[in-house]
Amino acid sequence: MSENCTHDCSSCGESCPSRDQASMLEKPHELSSVKKIIGIVSGKGGVGKSLVTGLMATIMQRAGFHTAVLDADLTGPSVPKLFGIEGQSAEGDGFGIYPVKTRTGIDVMSINLLLEDPTAPVVWRGPVIAGTVKQFWTEVIWKDVDFMFVDMPPGTGDVPLTVFQSLPVDGIIVVTSPQELVSMIVEKAVKMAGMMNIPILGIVENMSYFECPDCHNKHKIYGESHVDDIAKNYGILNVAKLPIDPKLAAASDAGLIELFEGNWLDKLAASICGEEVKNG
Repeated sequence: MSENCTHDCSSCGESCPSRDQASMLEKPHELSSVKKIIGIVSGKGGVGKSLVTGLMATIMQRAGFHTAVLDADLTGPSVPKLFGIEGQSAEGDGFGIYPVKTRTGIDVMSINLLLEDPTAPVVWRGPVIAGTVKQFWTEVIWKDVDFMFVDMPPGTGDVPLTVFQSLPVDGIIVVTSPQELVSMIVEKAVKMAGMMNIPILGIVENMSYFECPDCHNKHKIYGESHVDDIAKNYGILNVAKLPIDPKLAAASDAGLIELFEGNWLDKLAASICGEEVKNG
């Protein structure tokens, strides 16, 4: 990028990564309006990425913002389950496809809202999956959304690359867990974001500790955390730690994530919206 860059690629003849990335962006549906897009990523599966997506969307909705969730994890969609949405509930007409609203008004689109059998496996090749994720952006009508959270599949493959290149992502939140192996893998996601010039808004360590309900001591069941070291190495300011909480797990299983109580992610949410967030 030239030091005199005006960030207006339409009036520039230079070839640079920013220009190449901008030229690959897909236009949203003409009736859509989305102000901020935040990706939720992880280096591997099973660390609670969808949980963090649901919590962040709920916190922002409680704070008065209209939020949405685009479930880009087509082979392992779990967002509808978190919000208690069942069946082929997504509808469309001649204008486009409409997301399904949760109990509190969060807009959700997931492949499971289009399938007759939610347990049916999505056995598609990478290009087809990536194309479907694009359709969730270009053919779904996202009305007056302040914050859209994109729940991505784990790793650094087709879908994360498609989202980074096709959607105007404003930043990502990286989800990890305390195990050293997971911490090592999550650095791949951090480095991928750097290659794509996507800001890292924060890191969330799930299953960070268990707090005894009697003595309130915190026990690190999965070992010592490495998340602070990773954040320091990459200059990431916001670090949040989610506990192992049976109530949170029960709410997720029951489709009642919007009723959760806890302030673990409030500071991260406040840093994203630039306002104080009081939650739970």
